[in-house]
Amino acid sequence: MTDVPEVIARVHREEWARVVASLARRFGDLDVAEEAAAEAFATAVQRWPGDGVPPNPGAWLTTTANRHAIDRLRRELKRDDKQKQAQMLHDDGPPEPIGAIDDERLRLIFTCCHPALAMQTRVALTLRMLGGLTVAEIARAFLVQETAMGQRITRAKAKIKAARIPYRVPSADDLPARVGGVLAVLFLVFNEGYLATGPGADPVRSDLTAEAVRLTRLLRVLLPHDGEVAGLLALMLLTEARRAARVSAGGELVTLDEQDRGAWDPALIAEGHRLVRERLASGVAPGRYQILAAINAVHTSARDIRDTDWSQIVALYDQLTRLDPSPIVALNRAVAAAELDGPEVALAAVDRLGDRLAGYHAFHATRADLLRRLGRSRESRLAYDAAIALAGNTAEIAYLTRRRDQLAER
Repeated sequence: MTDVPEVIARVHREEWARVVASLARRFGDLDVAEEAAAEAFATAVQRWPGDGVPPNPGAWLTTTANRHAIDRLRRELKRDDKQKQAQMLHDDGPPEPIGAIDDERLRLIFTCCHPALAMQTRVALTLRMLGGLTVAEIARAFLVQETAMGQRITRAKAKIKAARIPYRVPSADDLPARVGGVLAVLFLVFNEGYLATGPGADPVRSDLTAEAVRLTRLLRVLLPHDGEVAGLLALMLLTEARRAARVSAGGELVTLDEQDRGAWDPALIAEGHRLVRERLASGVAPGRYQILAAINAVHTSARDIRDTDWSQIVALYDQLTRLDPSPIVALNRAVAAAELDGPEVALAAVDRLGDRLAGYHAFHATRADLLRRLGRSRESRLAYDAAIALAGNTAEIAYLTRRRDQLAER
C-alpha cells in the first residue's frame, strides 16, 4: 500500500523548485509563485489519500498551482482589465527566448540573485524559492532569528515586485557579475542537505546535495573558465564523497577521524582532486571555494587520519583567513591547529570567538571536545549541553549526546 504522506514529502523535495520556477516564468511574481505552489501541495495533502497519487505528480501540481495563481490574480485584477485577464488565462504568447541558461531552476536562481538585493537576501530568497527550505532552516544557516529571516524574505519579494525586477534570462555578459550570489546559494543548499536541520528531517538530505551538485555542474558548463565555479564543484564532490561514511547504522554522526575511508567514493574524490589540480596549475590566485576545496583535497588524500598533513591544512586556513576573516573560518583553523599545537593552544583561540559564535552549535561542540582532551570533564559536559541545545541535526545530536555521556566527573 502506498504511503501517501511519504510520497508527498518526496514529491515536494523533487518538484517544488520546478513548480515555483514554472509559475514565476508565467506570472512574473515570486509571491504568487510561492503561494500558489504551497496551495497546490496543500491540495495534494487533502486529495491524494482518497483519490490516489496521480501518474505524473509534478504535472498535477503545476496545473493545480496555476489554477490557484489564476484564482488569486482574478481577485486582484480590476474588473475592466479584460485584456490582461485574457492573456493571463490563456498564456498563448510566444515562449520567452532561452538565452544563456536553459534550466528554469537556474534561471530562477539568477532572478532571485539580482544585484538590487543585498547578498544575504539573495541567498535567503533563493533557498526559499528554489530549495523549498523553511524559514527556520534558512535562519539556522544564517545564524539569525527565524522572525528576522522571515521579514528579510518578505521584504525581498516586495522589493522585486515594487522595482519590477523581471523574471528574465541573464545574457552571457551578465553571468560573471551575477555568479557570486549563485555560488553562495548553491553552497548553502548543499550544506543544508549534507547536515540537514529541522525537526523530523533526515540527517542527510541527498536530494538537496544532488540538486546543488547538478546545478553547479551546469554552471561549470556555462562558465568553464571561472575558478570559483570549479572550486565549488570540487568542494562539493570531495564532501559528497564521504557521505556514505558520515552516519552510522544507528543514525549517529561519524566524525572524520572515525570514518571508514574505504566507504568513501573514489570516483568523486578523483574528480574533485582533478579539479583542484587544474586550478593550481592555472597560476591564478585562488578564491574562497578553491581554498576550501584544497583543504578537503588534503583530507581525502590521507589513507588514515594519522597521515593527514595538518601543517598544510593550517597554511590553507591562513590563506583563507586573508580572504574571509570570519569567526567560523577562525574556528575551523583552531580545530586544525589543535593537531599541531595541542588542545590548550586551540582552546585559547576558540574562546576568543565566544562573543561572536555563542549561538553557533559547532563553537560549543569544538570547545567540548578540546576540554575533554584536556581532562576538564565538568566544563566539557556543559559545553556539550550547549551544543546539543543548539544543534538541529539528529545525527549530530546523537553523537554529541553519546560523547557527553561518556565523560567521567572530574
